[in-house]
Amino acid sequence: MKLTLDSLKQAGAFTGRPVEKEITWKQGEQELTATVYVRPMGYHNAVTDVLSAVGKIDGVAGRIASSICDENANPVFTVADITGEADPERGALDGALTVALLVAIQQVNDMGKASSAQTTSSGVN
Repeated sequence: MKLTLDSLKQAGAFTGRPVEKEITWKQGEQELTATVYVRPMGYHNAVTDVLSAVGKIDGVAGRIASSICDENANPVFTVADITGEADPERGALDGALTVALLVAIQQVNDMGKASSAQTTSSGVN
């Protein structure tokens, strides 16, 4: 294959539109449900992973900030919004919501895969 934008598009090498997901989490005693949009992993996540690897950003916050977006693929959060640095009075994103967002990100990126289990080089899952 000759590497062109058209050949890459035909091969499915672009992430496309965000995927709508419904998430549910507990906020104290109250169960909340929200609709979120998840950008399939691609360029934005690769940049986040590199910045995380060199210690520039928090990896979990970076994954959420690069994946959760609105229906037009515009980011909803910055890393600082998630870690609480953007507004210390507001604080960091709630733990249960953080987990719900990470689950949604995982679900979107595992769609179409036969199994989500991955084996490490040691053979341990």
